[in-house]
Amino acid sequence: MTTFVPDSSADATDRPVPADSVHPRESSSEGPTSVSRLNETIHGFVQKWGSVWVEGEITSWNVRGGSVYGRLKDLAGDAVLSFRLWSSVRARFTDDLAVGDRVVTCVKPDYYARGGDFSFVVSQMRHAGLGAQLERLERLRAQLRSEGLFDPARKKRLPFLPHCIGLITGERSDAERDVHRNAELRWPQVHFRTVHAAVQGDRCVPDVLAAVARLDADPEVDVIIIARGGGDPQTLLGFSDERLVRAVAAASTPVVSAIGHENDHPLLDDVADLRASTPTDAAKRVVPDVGEQRALVAQLRSRLTSRLTARLGHDIAHLEQLRSRPVLRAPESLLIGRTHDLMLLAARGRDVVDRRVDVQSRRIAELRATLRALSPASTLARGYAIAHLADGTIVRDAAQAPLGARMTVNLDRGSIAAVSEGEVPESGTSEAGTKL
Repeated sequence: MTTFVPDSSADATDRPVPADSVHPRESSSEGPTSVSRLNETIHGFVQKWGSVWVEGEITSWNVRGGSVYGRLKDLAGDAVLSFRLWSSVRARFTDDLAVGDRVVTCVKPDYYARGGDFSFVVSQMRHAGLGAQLERLERLRAQLRSEGLFDPARKKRLPFLPHCIGLITGERSDAERDVHRNAELRWPQVHFRTVHAAVQGDRCVPDVLAAVARLDADPEVDVIIIARGGGDPQTLLGFSDERLVRAVAAASTPVVSAIGHENDHPLLDDVADLRASTPTDAAKRVVPDVGEQRALVAQLRSRLTSRLTARLGHDIAHLEQLRSRPVLRAPESLLIGRTHDLMLLAARGRDVVDRRVDVQSRRIAELRATLRALSPASTLARGYAIAHLADGTIVRDAAQAPLGARMTVNLDRGSIAAVSEGEVPESGTSEAGTKL
């Protein structure tokens, strides 16, 4: 540590000395040094210090222009140091750092001469004790992604209004109170089935695995929330365990991961069906807001009423328009007109049929007269007779009926049997007819 010794020589008050030329070691009340000279001296002294590795917890992380201005707190006490992390150095970091992280950092002291500010400039920073573990987690993350466990297509949809919510969290924890309070504010009738488990340490993975299996086997549980408050990456390692991740992926009940804060990102977040940034966010995303749902129902009811009113008004107007048409206002007028047309067509049909019948009747009479004139019966009616032999041969020649030949004579009315007496000479023919 530097000690400033004032000049106590007897003649120091006898001559004034310019402040810029007085070294801090030679300053006095009569010959003080300047602020710039003092700050430059301190700056030069601090620049001789080397870099040092220090472990602590990030309590402040403010990003301005790509650079970070933060504070690091001692893990065991209350001591705090300020640090600056330039953007060019930060770009080389692979760790995702945030407030609350336990880190190991390489710092070099720096004193800003113009402003008199003392801070430490960071050249390296990483999570404390997590380097190898984080590397293993990244390899596991890549393996699970290649197996499709992070695929959005395999994630299950959450029920709109779960009847029973399974909650896995620490006993008497803030996370449990946050989930219950926010869920009940949104839907007072919400029902929970809570299983307490260790959320850090050696018992974390076995307890959470048993709780997941228990709630997944419960048929009344519609969705499972795994919740805990924030913490450093070391305390959240249990929620990146491969056994737990695969058990959640195989669960038939939808699982919501609500681990830590927004910046925390265990593997459980990637495989869960829904990732909530905080336990409070999980309650809001799993349980619908009763006020919002009532407002939505009222809005839908109003829209439905408006639509039905408009539709009924349109249909009533259309019906009135149809009723105002003449054919519907007096439908009998259409029938009367059609009746007159039908009567005319029926009368015309009867006339056509009558004329056709008369023509055909006369035609039939003519044919009947012609047929009668040509018919043998007509000839017989005039007194003629037809004689035919026993074999049915009609006698047309006297030579066909020699003496003694038997014949049948057909008359106009009936028939008689006759025996030929031979041919009669022409002179013996009487006016009455031929002598048989």
